[in-house]
Amino acid sequence: MTVWIRDPAELTARLADAPPRVGLDTEFVRERTWWPQLALVQIALDDAQGSILLADPLAPGITDALASMLADPSVVKVMHSASEDLVALKRHCGVVPSVLFDTQVAAALAGVGAGVGYQRLVQDTLGVTLPKGETRSDWLRRPLSPAQLEYAADDVRHLFALHDDLDARLRTLGREAWLAEDCARMLANARSVELERWPHLSLRAAQFLDEPSQQRLLRLLRWRDAYAREADRPRSWILDNELATGLARNPPIDRAGLQRQLEATPKAPRSLGDALWQALQTPLPDEAQAPAARADDRDKAALRKLQDAVAALSAELGLPDGVLASRRWLQSLLDLRADGHGDDWPGPLAGWRRTLLEPRLAPLLPIAGDAAPAGRMAGGARGASV
Repeated sequence: MTVWIRDPAELTARLADAPPRVGLDTEFVRERTWWPQLALVQIALDDAQGSILLADPLAPGITDALASMLADPSVVKVMHSASEDLVALKRHCGVVPSVLFDTQVAAALAGVGAGVGYQRLVQDTLGVTLPKGETRSDWLRRPLSPAQLEYAADDVRHLFALHDDLDARLRTLGREAWLAEDCARMLANARSVELERWPHLSLRAAQFLDEPSQQRLLRLLRWRDAYAREADRPRSWILDNELATGLARNPPIDRAGLQRQLEATPKAPRSLGDALWQALQTPLPDEAQAPAARADDRDKAALRKLQDAVAALSAELGLPDGVLASRRWLQSLLDLRADGHGDDWPGPLAGWRRTLLEPRLAPLLPIAGDAAPAGRMAGGARGASV
């Protein structure tokens, strides 16, 4: 039974008796905004009727009616690939769902596959084929079509069966705590209001910049992200990566020069010249501590040894590639060791992963501080040598 709900009183009544678990999904739009625009919330109830509630968050009061259920720690929220849904719910309902069981994460830890989509997981696990027709729908339009409503209901219809199957597998393997830890980290990330501290590290072009240029790039990206979030606009609409890198590499000599460059660049933020100039010229209090963006072939031999050890352990545990430790996480581990932080493991590698990996990886890691060329930006223009 699928029910369309726009009345918050009806939604509150249907959620009054807290079930032990709900299947939960959202539809959102994020093409023209920083924050996801919540367009629909799908809730499967674990009852005899197989009830599915399609709650319209565009109707007044619906998001408030959802909040208490989302925050209730006695209700397990079964979701699939939940990270962006969590952000959308936090933004519009004011809370992050507590006690999460993410079926995509569970499938990876159970050895089923890494990053498996919902439709494929339903097909492989339950033998049910789901249609793909409404993947690119406009979920903000009203009324939603019957095809959209059916597609939305399907997104939660099979979550309980997936939960039962994957939970049994994890219990057999003794990995329930692994899932709980990974889901708790996902929830903590959704609750965080902090912007990325070192956004320059994700830009490949930053590897080819010298130290002062990397610092200027960091200033521009920090300003851009803060402005985009406040204005609720996509990053690229404020300042795209190519222009930011160009300004960092060859900064204009004065404000007028900056404006001339903006006028000559398509889609440049011409009206934001004053703010952009101020960001470019103002040192950040922590920029001397910023890690240098380095080429992908840095520490290649050391990284390969770590990857081989992780691959061997993953095979022993029956885990898909990348679940135990990705290349990026291992490089972060090497960077921390090179910067003299021998006891620190990057967030995703802490906890149960560190317990498994440390006996294998510790003998392969360089002594803390030995790899001086991999230090921070303040130690030299290492990005320029690429």
